[in-house]
Amino acid sequence: MRRFLILFLSFMFYVSGVFAKEDNKLLTLSKQLIEAQTAQELPLIFKELSQLYYQDNKYSDFVEFLISLKRKKKLLEPFVNYYIAKTRYRQLRYLEETQNWNEYFSQGNLYREEILKYAKDVISSTSPNEPLNIYARLLLWQFHKDQEDTFRDEAQENLMVGISAYAQGKSVDILLIKEIADVLQSYKEITPAKQVYRLYVDKLLSAEIEATELERIASQFYQEGNLELSSTLYDTYIQRIKTSLSKEKLIPALIEIAKKFSYQDDANNDPEYAEKVFKEIEAVCGKEAFTEELFYLRAFNLEKAKDYIPARDAYLELLKRYPESIHHDEAVFKSAIISTYVAHDINTGSNYFEKLAQREIVTPWVISSIYQLGLLKHWQQDLDKAKEYYHKLLELAKDDFIETVTLAKERLKEILEGKPMEYALKIFLDVSLKEEYAMLNMSKLDLVAHPYRVLKKEEIVGISSHPYVGETGCLQVELGYLWSGHLGTTKPNTQQERFNTTYLHHGTKEVNLLVLSPGGIIDYDLIMVDVKQ
Repeated sequence: MRRFLILFLSFMFYVSGVFAKEDNKLLTLSKQLIEAQTAQELPLIFKELSQLYYQDNKYSDFVEFLISLKRKKKLLEPFVNYYIAKTRYRQLRYLEETQNWNEYFSQGNLYREEILKYAKDVISSTSPNEPLNIYARLLLWQFHKDQEDTFRDEAQENLMVGISAYAQGKSVDILLIKEIADVLQSYKEITPAKQVYRLYVDKLLSAEIEATELERIASQFYQEGNLELSSTLYDTYIQRIKTSLSKEKLIPALIEIAKKFSYQDDANNDPEYAEKVFKEIEAVCGKEAFTEELFYLRAFNLEKAKDYIPARDAYLELLKRYPESIHHDEAVFKSAIISTYVAHDINTGSNYFEKLAQREIVTPWVISSIYQLGLLKHWQQDLDKAKEYYHKLLELAKDDFIETVTLAKERLKEILEGKPMEYALKIFLDVSLKEEYAMLNMSKLDLVAHPYRVLKKEEIVGISSHPYVGETGCLQVELGYLWSGHLGTTKPNTQQERFNTTYLHHGTKEVNLLVLSPGGIIDYDLIMVDVKQ
């Protein structure tokens, strides 16, 4: 052993003379490798050793060093094989990035052969309960995936079989499982990534970790945008703290989770899960646990989840408990819109609009409610009453609320000139309010906006639609898009499935859409965009 160590260190001096300040570190790590008695000692040493070479992109030097190791000590062989394959993989990537095409084309095939040979040697000489085996499978899959060759699917299947077997073992590094999932996710392999993340979560939950650590990992998944796994972990966390915390501490913890998942334009959110947590809060402490802002947040969250009827009920609960709420006019207006056009209840909706129309202080929701009342009377052919509402709107609006004033003037002109109501608006009202269209339930069309909450006037809002059309073979169905409502400064045509717009004054802007196909109406939908002062 002494003679071997002297010869080995002499060789190491030869291949590492270029490292200067790192010589001592190289000597120390090399000595640790030679003296290692078990495989458990090796992973950290090899990782540190590789980093010394990788930081200066000295890939061929490292491979030469590794080959010398392989000839000297049997225990090191699987790790040497893996790091030769990994080093050649990194070397190819480096040559591509630096556009060193001379070496890439002269040595590239040799490097690829080495990647395949040494990675396969690792897999055949180790079992799936060894991390090195899984890392070799991952490396092979990355290689084939990068090449987009015919072996990539087979390599992915082998990786999934290996990680599944590894996860069933008794001694498991759960961070390795997460690492595999992270790599799959980085390659946009969403389905296999979810499967491996699920293995990670299952192992994590079976480990009975502390609630605080569970919450930390759940929060980390949330920050990474992995909301499915985050909510799964939060479910377990909530069940634990329900039995361990007092109500005084439990409620704030639940509220924090609900707020985290509630709808936000530019943040990770899961409105359905947020509502699930809101229900937990209500079950634990009743609605007394809800502040004015929490009632509003719950209603707004349900609205953005398009769970419209519960959203309306939540807005009404807010009004019941806080009749002077700063959200009063918005909550009444949205309750009216939902009652009228989603619940098909024109009488209830009109009553809510009328309550706002009688308000002394003129707000955007008051003006919009008067317009809606005129519109509904117009549709019912009560033209005298419709004109009365439109004129009232113009009188109250004066030189403000230009968008709604413009709509009211267009409707008045239709009445005065004996013309029919704008077609897109008329058919939207028909579909929303006539019993013969009751089979349309807003399930085959998804209308969305970004942002939903516009923080300043004239900020660009993107509005897009996603109709769900059945299988049509090879033919592409030509659809018509009938837009109506408060569309802002843009007037989209019937071929536009999406458009960008801006708004000139604040308030809630209802945007309506009905989609037609050659076979008839597909469905209708509406959204509400909130423009702040």
